[in-house]
Amino acid sequence: MRRWTSSVILVAAGLLGGIPMIADGSVAGGVAVLTAFVLFGVLVSPPAFPRSVTDAEARAAQAVDGRPIIYWRPGCPYCLRLRSSLARRAGRYHWVDIWKDPSAAASVRAVADGNETVPTVITVDSSYVNPSPQLVRNLP
Repeated sequence: MRRWTSSVILVAAGLLGGIPMIADGSVAGGVAVLTAFVLFGVLVSPPAFPRSVTDAEARAAQAVDGRPIIYWRPGCPYCLRLRSSLARRAGRYHWVDIWKDPSAAASVRAVADGNETVPTVITVDSSYVNPSPQLVRNLP
């Protein structure tokens, strides 16, 4: 459930803000508030990201294809910014949800001074904690 918390809170906030506005006669405003919160809730939800694999699967795949691993978690605005900026290229990376895989969280802590800071990107020879989208796009 923790993976969906941000999305559920956003949708609930949209309902709590939009429905009273609609009931008070401000239909357009209420619908706008409700729509904005629901859309943002969808954007930060786990399905908005490419399919996550386990840390072990990502490392095994990286050993074969050399593609970067991106560690992320649902509800993280920096992860959303990175995912959005990669657009169609997002599928070329191995995405690992640290809330779904405890060993992935440990991998992030190992390169982020003991913190679970995401996004963290690991390439074959380097690691980057909260890198800029431009840096990630330019990785080999």
